[in-house]
Amino acid sequence: MRAGLAIGTALTAMLALSSCASNEASASSSSGSASGSAPANLSGTLNGVGSSAQTNAQTAWQKGFQTANSGVTVNYDPQGSGAGRTAFESGGADFAGSDSALPAAELSGGFKECKAGTKGIDIPVYVSPVALVYNLSGVKSLNLDATTLAKVFSGKITKWNDPAITALNKGTSLPSSTITPVYRSDKSGTTNNFTDYLHQVAGSVWTQAAADAFPYKTGEGAAKGSGVVSAVTNGKGTIGYVDNSSAGTLSVVKIKVGSSFVAPAADVASKIAETSPLDSAHTGNDVVVKVNRTTTDPTEYPITLVSYLIACQSYQDSSKAALVKAYAQYVTSAAGQQAAASTAKSAPMTGTLASKAQAAVATIK
Repeated sequence: MRAGLAIGTALTAMLALSSCASNEASASSSSGSASGSAPANLSGTLNGVGSSAQTNAQTAWQKGFQTANSGVTVNYDPQGSGAGRTAFESGGADFAGSDSALPAAELSGGFKECKAGTKGIDIPVYVSPVALVYNLSGVKSLNLDATTLAKVFSGKITKWNDPAITALNKGTSLPSSTITPVYRSDKSGTTNNFTDYLHQVAGSVWTQAAADAFPYKTGEGAAKGSGVVSAVTNGKGTIGYVDNSSAGTLSVVKIKVGSSFVAPAADVASKIAETSPLDSAHTGNDVVVKVNRTTTDPTEYPITLVSYLIACQSYQDSSKAALVKAYAQYVTSAAGQQAAASTAKSAPMTGTLASKAQAAVATIK
């Protein structure tokens, strides 16, 4: 991770692309509790790097927060979760966006902006289903289960009319053409969530543990969620995995859950995020959800990602701490969650998870 020192140097130029979140809407309609939560007269610049899945949500959050706090500029560069964590560690970002939490052992590492002897914390901010998108002429509906997906993405199933696929799609005419799986070529929290699902539900096929780096090189690699969408859109017989907010008009797979097939949607993602346990390896103000990948409840979607804002528990610079805290308060508020849902089709955090996230934000100093 410490290899990413160059990210900080390049950040200024790159962030210009995302710093222009507009201040068009009225504070009352878009910022909700941001104006009530943030200290008066906030000013300064806040730089975040990370999850491309959070891109659309971050745009909504930038707009709402900057509307209520006109003296603040929030930049977010969606380089990917791995790049975000590296930038945060090296001091190239004030916070990271990540679709996978930092391992507990790494949270006490030497983060450049954090006070010596203090830790980083993971704060859940964004809940969204991971969609399996595909491009297959004439096939507008497709059912798959975890074992079949594991075989497709590991290269064990190579044809669309394989008996395992046809058995799940009775009455659908499937071509004999080659399947081209598209995977993230960069380190990605979306990959971590997808491979975690495959390993837990189809472990006899997918023997690799969950990881940010995709473990196989079958098919085609593409950088960032936008790269996967482009590759699937422009390639016949392709299938890939992206945050649901990026699926656009692509066809989307229904995943077998119990005896039913379930499409990615906000309600089924929100339900599983709320009912899943917290990861006991993360304690105190470090709030990490251990998504129940093996659910058989068709009102839950097991390939759901809970994405995090990674921040210092204590910053060296108190003014920077105030900015991060105020921004995170807005992001985790009901208004911030609804803004993301409206823009990114995400699942607003509710109940216990929302309360725990807001309590963790309140401890930033």
